[in-house]
This record gives sequence, C-alpha cells and structure tokens, in this order.
Amino acid sequence: MATIAQEQVNRIVWNQHHDPFEILGSHAVEQNGKQVWAVRAYLPNASAAWVVVPEERQEYPMQPVHHPHFFECTIETPELANYQLRIQEGEHERVTYDPYAFRSPRITDFDLHLFAEGNHHRIYEKLGAHPTEIDGVKGVYFAVWAPNARNVSILGDFNLWDGRKHQMRKGSTGVWELFIPEIGVGEHYKYEIKNIEGHIYEKSDPFAFQQEPRPKTASIVTNLNSYQWNDEGWMEKRRHTDPLTQPVSVYELHLGSWLHASSAEPPKLPNGETEPVVIVSELKPGARFLTYRELADRLIPYVKDLGYTHVELLPIAEHPFDGSWGYQVTGYYAPTSRFGTPEDFMYFVDQCHQNGIGVIVDWVPGHFPKDGHGLAFFDGTHLYEHADPRKGEHKEWGTLVFNYNRNEVRNFLVANALFWFDRYHIDGIRVDAVASMLYLDYCRKEGEWVTNQYGGRENLEAADFLRQVNHLIFSYFPGVLSIAEESTSWPMVSWPTYTGGLGFNLKWNMGWMHDMLDYFSMDPWFRQFHQNNITFSMWYNHSENFMLALSHDEVVHGKSNIIGKMPGDRWQKMANVRCLFTYMFAHPGKKTMFMSMEFGQWSEWNVWADLEWQLLQYEPHQQLKQFFKELNQLYCSEPSLYTLDFAREGFEWIDCSDNRHSVVSFIRRDKDSEDFVVVICNFTPQPHSHYRIGVPVKGFYTELFNSDARQYGGSNMGNLGGKWTDDWSMHNRPYSLDLCLPPLGVLMFKLDKEKTAAALGA
Repeated sequence: MATIAQEQVNRIVWNQHHDPFEILGSHAVEQNGKQVWAVRAYLPNASAAWVVVPEERQEYPMQPVHHPHFFECTIETPELANYQLRIQEGEHERVTYDPYAFRSPRITDFDLHLFAEGNHHRIYEKLGAHPTEIDGVKGVYFAVWAPNARNVSILGDFNLWDGRKHQMRKGSTGVWELFIPEIGVGEHYKYEIKNIEGHIYEKSDPFAFQQEPRPKTASIVTNLNSYQWNDEGWMEKRRHTDPLTQPVSVYELHLGSWLHASSAEPPKLPNGETEPVVIVSELKPGARFLTYRELADRLIPYVKDLGYTHVELLPIAEHPFDGSWGYQVTGYYAPTSRFGTPEDFMYFVDQCHQNGIGVIVDWVPGHFPKDGHGLAFFDGTHLYEHADPRKGEHKEWGTLVFNYNRNEVRNFLVANALFWFDRYHIDGIRVDAVASMLYLDYCRKEGEWVTNQYGGRENLEAADFLRQVNHLIFSYFPGVLSIAEESTSWPMVSWPTYTGGLGFNLKWNMGWMHDMLDYFSMDPWFRQFHQNNITFSMWYNHSENFMLALSHDEVVHGKSNIIGKMPGDRWQKMANVRCLFTYMFAHPGKKTMFMSMEFGQWSEWNVWADLEWQLLQYEPHQQLKQFFKELNQLYCSEPSLYTLDFAREGFEWIDCSDNRHSVVSFIRRDKDSEDFVVVICNFTPQPHSHYRIGVPVKGFYTELFNSDARQYGGSNMGNLGGKWTDDWSMHNRPYSLDLCLPPLGVLMFKLDKEKTAAALGA
C-alpha cells in the first residue's frame, strides 16, 4: 500500500519540489500499527528496483507508485542506514547508494548566515563541488546559490545529463545542495536551473575550480588539496617584507601569445639557452598554447635572466573567447584550462617562487559577459547584475556590472580575491578598470545612468566593496600587492582603509604614462616647449603610491608598439626607447612593462600570434634586450632607486627647468643609508660636452649606468667611468660635476666613498 499521495509524486516527477528530501529517501512511517521505513526513489528509465541492506544481506523489491518510474517499498527494521539501490535499466543493472539517504547538509546555518551578510571569506570551501565522504561513503557535495529558482538539478556524465535524476534541496537563504555518492574528481557537470515560469537554464558552476576547455562550458569536479607546495621560504619571507620598500619590476604578459608550440613537439631550449626558439609571427596550422608547465620551463628562465622581479599575467580566470584577452570572465574560481589543470598552474606559481619571481594576476571584478552558461541572468533573474540597465550594463563593452549592493554578490567577489592568494599563492592582483566601477556615469550618456543616494555620480557600493576586499587581503596576506588600474583623480586610492582610502597599496600612474608617450612621440626639437610633461608627475607623486606602467593597452588598437611611437631614424628610435625606460626606472615608483618591449618589437601586440622573436637574430634587438637586463640589475642592486619611492625625502630635483636643452637632473636617496644616485637625462639627440650640475657631496662619482653605452647600441659617449667634483657651487649645492651628456641618453652616478676617502685622506 502506497504511503504517499499522487500529488507528491507528481511534484517530483515534474521536477517542481524545492525539497525532494521530503519525498525521496527513507522515511519512518506507521503502517498497520507498526513503525516501518518507507524507501522511495524516482528512477527515470528503470524497469525494476530493489533496496539492498548490506548489514542484513537482504534485498527488498520496490513497487511502482503512481508513476511507472517512481518506486517505493516498506521495510520493518529498527534502523535503516547506508542502504543501496539495485536498479534494472533495460538489460543493464547497477547498484548504487541513494543520494537522498544522506539527509544532513554539509553547509551549516552559520555558513549561510555569513554568506547572507557578505562576510564568509572562504565561501568557496562550501559552495561549488567538493569531493568528500559522508557516513563512510565517498562522493561529491554540490551547493549553488540560486534564490529565485523554482528548481535546481545537477547534470553530468554520471546521470546522462538528465535533470530529473539529481534534484537539489533549497535552504533558507537560497542555497541549493545535494550529495551525490560514488562520483569523484574529474566528473563534468552543470546546474539545470528552472525559473518561476519553468524556463530552463543550463549554467556552469560559479564556484567551479576547473572548467572544460572552450568552446565547451561544463564545470569539472576538482581537488585543490593534492598539490605539494615547495615555496615555504618564499611565503615566509613575503609575510615579513614590505613590498613598497623593495624593487618591483614587473614583466606583464599574456600567456596565450607570448609563445606557442607545435602540436607535434613542444619547443625546446637548446644548450641551456633561455631564448625561445620557435618563431611564429602568424600562427601556423597545428600551433597550440604552451601548458603552464611548459611555460614554467621556458618563461621563468627568460624572465629571471632579464632580472624582472615579478610577472603579471593578463587574466587567467576561465573565459570563453581568446580575443577578450581574459577580461570577460565566466569562471572566476577556475584558472583557464587553455594551459592545463589547476595543479599545473600551482606548479607554475611554485616554480616562479623557487626562482625568486613573484606572480601578479589581473583580476576583473568590474564586469562580466552575457554568455548563457555564465553568471548572467543566473537563476532566471538579475542575480549577480543590476536589473536596471542604467546600472547593470556596460554598453560599450557588451558586458554586465556586478551588483555590489547585494551581500552575496559582494561575498562572491571578496572570497574570490582571497581565493587566489589562498589556494594559488599569488603575490598580488592588479584590479582592472577600477574607474568603471567607481563612477555611475562611466561611458554613459546623460539619461543612461542614475545617481547615488546623494545625487552624485560616485558608486558608493563599489567603493565600499573595494575597501572591504583590500582590507581583507592585507589582513590575511601581509606582504602582497593590490594594484589599481584607476585612470581618474579619485582621491586616496592607495591610502589605507582606516584613513578613508580605497586600500590598494599601488596605483597605476596613468597620467605619467600619457605624458611620457606624448612627449617621446614628439620630434625632439619640440620637446623644449613641453618640459612640463617630464616634470609634472613629481608635483603629485606623493599623493598616491604610484606604479609606472607601460602596459598592453599602449601597444594595441592602432597605437603602435613602443619603438614605433618614437621619432627619428632607427638609431634614434632605439635611443629614445632606452632613454624613456632609463628615466622610468630612475623615477620614483614601481615599474611595469609589457612583453615584447624588452627587445623592441615593431608591430603591435597580436593576441592570435607569437611575439616577433625572429627580431632577436639582429644585433640592435639583442642589444636592447641586454640593455633591459642590465637596467634591471642596476635597479635591483641600488636601494636608492626603490626604498623611498613614496617618501618626499627619496627624491630631490637638481634642475628641472633647463627646457632649452630638454635636460633634467635629480637625486634619488636610500632609506637605510646616506647613499644617493644622481640622474641626468638628455631628451634630445644633441650631445653636450660640458654640462655642469650641482651635487651635495665632494668626491668621485662613478658612472653606474649610461643608456648610450656601446653594448646597448648607443654612440658610447660618456664620462670614462666617472668624474671628480669641482669646488664650484651650482644649483644651490656646494660642488658640481662637469659632464658629457650623450644624445638621447640618461646617466646615473654614485659617490664612490672608498675612492673619495682615499684621495681626500679621510
């Protein structure tokens, strides 16, 4: 006799029940005055089924009830635990545990409470798909936030992508969950979500740790705890180090276009050389991406040899379209499968750390694409995005804007930032398009945006979100970097949150970048009228902790590569590049430059092809690469160039007003000693054989660096290794140096204390 009504069965069969545990699984019921166990299962495609009780070594046949595939049986036993179902499907039989026998949710009420208020910092350990063991049975626990869905089911290879078989249970805060026994790592899955009208959406898991390679879109069950890290020394040193007082020279790159490989055989480094040997200016048939492990073998030696302290990766979170460069993310918790598995990316980061290289990852919390399998309209409503298109859509980019006012959405993003530091040991994030987050009218015409509660254009919720994420990053992970790409004059971007700042510790200096590129693109004769381009950055330099960046954005969309922006013949173009970057490395602020600039690529960056590695067969490009190697070495070895980047006492003009010659000179000082470096920049092709500058201390000044040196392809004008001071006051200083300034050259000098002391008898 059935213990359940037709209506209840129909709700399961039609997939309309928010809590299938109320119907399915085992239930204590009274039958003929006795308490028995009613076991119910909805088994589409099954022709017969039995309940198997291993402890009793007995099977109980189940009978169809109200539907040919809804089965039930009653069992007289005091306890019924860990039973199994034997299922007959055509000519095939299988024995499996019943998902609805595991009634206790793995996500607690406290987890749900923290998530609902936006404060569950490790929510990625609860939502998503997690291999686990319950009551001695191994399986995968699934949980997804879809509060406005009518029903949610799990689809996968394990159930032939049939949404009727694994219907989930809805909790009080809109989190749906289910444990599926006897599946594990490697399973492909999605969520089938029905909205209130019954429309079906198949969605990837927002918290998935791995996704299928594009164009496929399924999520993959993954265990992130299997990799054995070997970077303990790096992590401990980082925890006790202030990066703002350290050299930071960042090599920005896009993993998919730095270098490709043949599908037949990956490229090898001959004779221990660090130069890539596969040349692909336009991809040949069969070319493929290098894997994270291959990149570790090829990229790390290259970057290490050039002396960069960090690599910055354009977004490596999963994204469907190669041409987006990674800035339209669909899998925020999954490193892109283009280059391998999550464990492969862990290996890449681990190897970077073991070779003394930090890893910065571009992070995109400002917008997301409209792809059907992603976050857009996730549960049949505007869940992650604003419903009002005046707040929820970037029409220029064709993307949607996160609703930072919603606690769970904010929690999704905050936990995501922490996740990359926690699970992948990254050393920093560069937050993309911060200005688009901070201003409600960003790229919107009048009438296409709404004001904040005070009638202003500032997105107060986004600002609060950024403060929250930065406060937590530095609370959990001291010694890391959080870098803002913020292109406006929003105040206190890199100030601590307790002072009212946004909490980043670095901000890209977009003003410096524009001023420099405008200045260096001029014919040198006209530079005398634009001296302000060179000097203006120091007027506001101490308002923020600035990073000087010449990034990927400056070498695409018809802007030309760096060398192509320079005026003059080929020699002058190369000299201008050396002059620009030497001034950049001498100027206060941390440094970022995009791949290909280090050897003078002529063409713009092409995301579909390799860098122009073939240029390195020519001496001028080899010399430019050598220039960057030695410039990085000097930068990292001279504390005066980095320890006081953000303090007024770290920089001092000698003369910034000689616009007639387009020359500037200044001093950089060390934090922990009395050492200083004197820098003189000549921004024209006109050399000066007797150019005098004032210096504060008497003695011999060694020429540390000359961007015009012969080994870099310069004219080799210089000062024969150094100069003694003259007892002539100049520039309000008691002594001076009579220097030879090379054309389009930058010189750096340092007082040789030992030689000076010996000569002066001190």
